[in-house]
Amino acid sequence: MSEASTPAQVLELYRKAWDAGDASAFGELFTEDATYVIFTGHALLGREQIRNNHHEVFTKWQRGTRLLAEALQTTMLDGDTAVILTQGGIGTGNIEFDKFQTFTLVRREERWFIAAFQNTEMARRKA
Repeated sequence: MSEASTPAQVLELYRKAWDAGDASAFGELFTEDATYVIFTGHALLGREQIRNNHHEVFTKWQRGTRLLAEALQTTMLDGDTAVILTQGGIGTGNIEFDKFQTFTLVRREERWFIAAFQNTEMARRKA
């Protein structure tokens, strides 16, 4: 897998790993002690748990899906820490945005990793 030298590249590698159903590449994007909170409220702790969970995700529940993610805001807290708010969705056909995600990224030895991820279902408002 390619290494991310910018925060934006992390999101692109995240999408590519999801689209390929590659749990190993997906897991390598995270720090060893990363946290990953899914929209159902379940928390995954550490790279290994994230990788193992996504093996199940990619081979069972979300097999063959593609991921769409669009950065809405990137905040650099310092030179080695970024917070990115995205809107995203997954599916097999026309993908709609239905979740917000917050990524906290850290740079370690010129490579960016995901240290924390939070996924929340978008509120549905009636006009």
